[in-house]
Amino acid sequence: MHPPATRENSRLGVFAGLTAYLIWGLVPIFFKRIAEVPADEIIAHRVVWAMVLMTAVIGFGRGFADAWRVARIPAQLARIALASALVISNWLVFVWGVNNGHILETSLGYFILPLFNVALGVLLLKERLRPLQWLAVLLAAIGVAIEAARAGGLPWIALVLAGTFGIYGLLRKQLPLDAASGLFLETVCMTPLALAWLAWLTISGQSHFGGGPGLLTGRDLMLVATGPVTAVPLLLFAVAARRLQLNMMGFLQYLAPSITFLLAVFVYDEPLNLTRTLAFATIWTGLAVYSFDLFRSTGARTAVVA
Repeated sequence: MHPPATRENSRLGVFAGLTAYLIWGLVPIFFKRIAEVPADEIIAHRVVWAMVLMTAVIGFGRGFADAWRVARIPAQLARIALASALVISNWLVFVWGVNNGHILETSLGYFILPLFNVALGVLLLKERLRPLQWLAVLLAAIGVAIEAARAGGLPWIALVLAGTFGIYGLLRKQLPLDAASGLFLETVCMTPLALAWLAWLTISGQSHFGGGPGLLTGRDLMLVATGPVTAVPLLLFAVAARRLQLNMMGFLQYLAPSITFLLAVFVYDEPLNLTRTLAFATIWTGLAVYSFDLFRSTGARTAVVA
């Protein structure tokens, strides 16, 4: 059940959405600060500390009833496990890309994502596209082709990020769970593997967490903070999604990759030559066409209802 469409709820939704996408846009700065830690170890910590936080959030909130109800159904549990595998793959590729000088390509992946979702609707859900949607998807494909020609191969980071998160989103829509309970179950599925990996790193002397007796180091605290960095924007996103119309959420989703793009070019000095600019410009044009079609169709439906 969605909250009533009041001005206060709309303002809360906009604030929550802006904050969520702002965090997602700025998160490369966070991961760059612990770039000496391998991506697999960062993700293992991210899983464990996110599970600890979500256990507390759900325990002090509505409780675990919804999560256990879904987890007891084998088919639903299988979907959760698959969603977990997709999201951990997404996190791993994103952090590896950020910490190895590919922030621009991670930005490209999330610019592609809305148009990838449209293509998923056609391929998996047999949805029919309007002409402008076809044009938007075509422009995105051309942009990816230009970037592939520039790089001498497919932009695999961007494609993996768009693909894993797009399919993850599709799976999550099929689960009767709110964002908090869903993230809790996903982290529960991932935690045994994450703990086993962290234990192995510690036993083999490869762990970057802790270095002896005494207080936690700054790096240790940042690894612990990967939990809130993961959970907080997802919870804010859930608040926004329940209070804002689809067209507003569609507009806000471009904020994060736009911030990431600016960070890559102006803070981390990643190269942006003419060919790469053309690739991004083509995809941005596709997104503009897609957004125009989304606003137009939403406005038409509102007029019909009125």
